[in-house]
Amino acid sequence: MNPSALTAQPVRPTPAAASRRARWRMWLRPGAMATPIVVLLLVMLVYPVGQLLLLSMHNDAGFTLIEYRRLFASSVYVDVLLITLKISLWTTFFSVLTGYPIAYLISSLTRERKNRLLFWVLLSFWTSFLVRTFAWVVLLGRNGVINQALLSLGLIDEPLSLLYHFSSVIVGMVHALMPLAVLTMLSVMENIDRRLTGAAATLGARPGMVFWKVYFPLSLPGVAAGALMVFVTAIGFFITPTLLGGRHQTMITQLIIDQVMQALNWGFAGAISVLLLAVVLVVFLVYDRLVGLSTMAGGSTAAPRATSGGRWSRALGNAVLSALGHATDALLGVLPKRRARPGHAGSGESLTLRIVVILLLVFLSAPAFLMIPLSFDAGSGLSWPPHGFSLQWYREIVDSPLWMQAITRSMLVGLGAALLSMLIGTPAAFLLVRGGMRGKTAMLAFVLAPIVVPRMIIAVGVFYFFAKIGLVGSSFGLVLAHTTVAVPYVVITMAAVLRHYDTRLDLAAYSMGARPWATLRRVTFPILGAGLMSSFLFAFATSFDELTIALFTSGGLSTTLPKQFWDEITMQISPVIAAVSTCLFVFVAALIWFADRLRRRSLTP
Repeated sequence: MNPSALTAQPVRPTPAAASRRARWRMWLRPGAMATPIVVLLLVMLVYPVGQLLLLSMHNDAGFTLIEYRRLFASSVYVDVLLITLKISLWTTFFSVLTGYPIAYLISSLTRERKNRLLFWVLLSFWTSFLVRTFAWVVLLGRNGVINQALLSLGLIDEPLSLLYHFSSVIVGMVHALMPLAVLTMLSVMENIDRRLTGAAATLGARPGMVFWKVYFPLSLPGVAAGALMVFVTAIGFFITPTLLGGRHQTMITQLIIDQVMQALNWGFAGAISVLLLAVVLVVFLVYDRLVGLSTMAGGSTAAPRATSGGRWSRALGNAVLSALGHATDALLGVLPKRRARPGHAGSGESLTLRIVVILLLVFLSAPAFLMIPLSFDAGSGLSWPPHGFSLQWYREIVDSPLWMQAITRSMLVGLGAALLSMLIGTPAAFLLVRGGMRGKTAMLAFVLAPIVVPRMIIAVGVFYFFAKIGLVGSSFGLVLAHTTVAVPYVVITMAAVLRHYDTRLDLAAYSMGARPWATLRRVTFPILGAGLMSSFLFAFATSFDELTIALFTSGGLSTTLPKQFWDEITMQISPVIAAVSTCLFVFVAALIWFADRLRRRSLTP
């Protein structure tokens, strides 16, 4: 036999080697898809925040708890924490209470009518916090809309002091965070099987009893998730309390800003951050105990434990729900009834509910629209009603180097952050929806961490990190920081799109001989194009409106637009701010309208 013939025979791998290769490929692809977002969050979230928290327990002398002793030695900081919790809890209560009817009605409507109402919620959700908060300054001011209306009606003799009170802070906070509660609850309500309420009505239950005994318990996971998201966001807020509140409404995030920007006391700022994180962690533990964190990823609620205390609490809950059902039925008996139109029977819609929802949507949208007439005021002050018509304030924006540089920088940083977020977040969404990896819930929790961790803590940690590596004031640093907070929205958007994507199209391409990359390039990505563009626009809007991180890391005279807006508000009040607010509102409205159209197109079967 020819020896060369033996060497020419192909060497077949052993079954063990083939099994190792299969396992390697099984881990290699998910690892490659998860690596970009994991590295980004480790470098830009875990490490900076960890460094900030370490500073609270370590100084030049080594380990120390002096900053924590200082934190609890004075009642001032404890009082500020209690004020923060008070404002956050009331904001959470009213946001969920007023957001529930909106989410309930939207979830019960047909697709076309649902999209019309949802657009106004999304518009309010993405409109700048600065624009909406400043609108309340104009509404509640001594020469504002409310005081002028009351004076013209003869109800008061002199302007009321409506600003810088606890009530003004709550109104502004609820207005800012109600859309978040609506969208969170809506994601659960849309999946409730309406046939259950129909069956209860068929068996003779009245509408009030059907709602409280059948529908409301099914919507509780959404209520709990909405309350959690609103509370965590509210506890890290500083824009609304600073502009609408007084010294008695100081929140804990304002203390962090003072310690970093004025005292340069990183250790004490870290101690306050640890206290803030501890409160958030306790809230999450309570949420996990009552509902289960798996509901945040679309899982089922935690099973109740069969204990005597649990039986008593369920019996008490049933009694309360029954009482609410009887009271609601009694109230519905005296309210005007609206005859159901063809095609809308059993939708859960009523005249009273529609009126309430319309009034709430007006509450969400009207303050931002108020800026439009004020921006064309020919006068020199922000008073209502406007005097004359002029474009001078828009010309002042165009002629100002500060405003134009801020607009240019925000556009460039927003485009860079949106592109990077899409490149990093899209593979992660594919992995979470289509991947066969274990621990998807833990992975999703890690990806959503930038939304859960208070933004102020992220901003201060990134500022300290950038100061060490020389990225403070650089556009590249802003792009990285904005990508960190924008990438979860890309993952959420693309995951929603992928769940509605028909994977049989990919299988058909594979069956005809197409390789994976060719299938992605010629089949998957063209179909997902609208969803990709929608996620890009949402990430851009997140970056374009970001203030907290820019407040610390933008640096120099060349700031971002939200930072320039903030500096202008805190230094002086002029109609230029109304003109900038109008430009921001119109720009974001057009952006969100376009993104919403793309989102609906991507979800259309």
